[in-house]
Amino acid sequence: MVAPLEGIRVIEVANWLAAPSAAALMADLGADVVKVENPVGDPWHSFMMASRKPDFDSDVDVDAPYELDNRGKRGVALSLEAPGGSDVVKRMIAEADIFITNLTAPRIARYDLSWESLKEVNPRLIYVVLTGYGTRGPDNAMMAFDHSAFWGRSGIMSLMGDPDGSPMPCRPGQGDHTTSLNLLSGTLAALRLRDLSDEGQYVEVTLQRTGVWTIGADIAPSLILQDQPSRIDRVMPGNPLFNHYETADGRWLMLIMPTPDRHWIPTCRAMGQADWMQDDRFSTLMGRREHTAELTGAMREVFSSKTLAEWTPLLNAEALTWAPVAELPEVIHDPQMEAMNAWTEIDGPEGPFRTLNTPFDIAGADVGPRGPAPKTGQHTHEVLQELGLSDDELADLAASGALG
Repeated sequence: MVAPLEGIRVIEVANWLAAPSAAALMADLGADVVKVENPVGDPWHSFMMASRKPDFDSDVDVDAPYELDNRGKRGVALSLEAPGGSDVVKRMIAEADIFITNLTAPRIARYDLSWESLKEVNPRLIYVVLTGYGTRGPDNAMMAFDHSAFWGRSGIMSLMGDPDGSPMPCRPGQGDHTTSLNLLSGTLAALRLRDLSDEGQYVEVTLQRTGVWTIGADIAPSLILQDQPSRIDRVMPGNPLFNHYETADGRWLMLIMPTPDRHWIPTCRAMGQADWMQDDRFSTLMGRREHTAELTGAMREVFSSKTLAEWTPLLNAEALTWAPVAELPEVIHDPQMEAMNAWTEIDGPEGPFRTLNTPFDIAGADVGPRGPAPKTGQHTHEVLQELGLSDDELADLAASGALG
């Protein structure tokens, strides 16, 4: 089988999650991805594992989040601040197909790595830049993470949480990994456009715009109505069949039936409430909306009478659209995830470990992780020798502090 990006060279000058995880997906697709990082290393190294290790006992010594976002790459340790460092990166980019970075605008200018500069040395380059808010506008130099730009400033957090409570906090990396898919799709489209035009392309993706896109169902009407949608009220939902309920064992299940007229009778049967079918308050969609507090309260009481395991066959028997609010140990052992090839195994230097597979399949193509993430600077000399740097040049760079 052929890898879709076989023969494509990617130079990554980025850290943390969003841009590196997009480059990792390119490596899964067969690209030769070279990660250029400061000799002190990407700050994402061990960031999450260090915070979780006190909570579990494991003999597996793997920096799992970093591995996920950097697998299959080659690693070069190079200081762009040191004399000659930026020049070496430009030599690498001159022979590459894609350059991906999350450097801020001031640093891009300081290292002479702008689109205008690099297209002079590589007219067919795909230049991909990720920022929090964009390279234009009043906040183009503002630092950002997904918590601030994707969740906070995009408006997502204002819509999440109980109506009278604080905004719901987000989990690490959700906005970054969503944005990485946006980065990947933009890059692949630019590659196709280069095939058609034989010209390099500029791709820009921001955390904030990606966040806004994810809540497009809310944003699109707000552009017209200039309003703020209300948060979803679990006690008084507009549709009680589009809500989550707690079960007798403290678990939760999510009903999602946006066309409740069709599902109302099967729901009554599944819940063992035949009398609800004849109740004038609930027999019509408008009636259920008018009496949503009463119906939701009754449904909460009924759902709390059985465990999640007891509800599962009853809801499935009526072919209702629902799902358990799964906990992560259940997710990683979910037979459906296994059937869809969601997990894979990588042979790392400390032994094999289980991780997430590429989040999509392409029939007949060689897609998947190529190997573990590189150690900081693991392939520095290998990559630079491929560029034609002599031993003397490598020695000079090392003496200047450019090489890690």
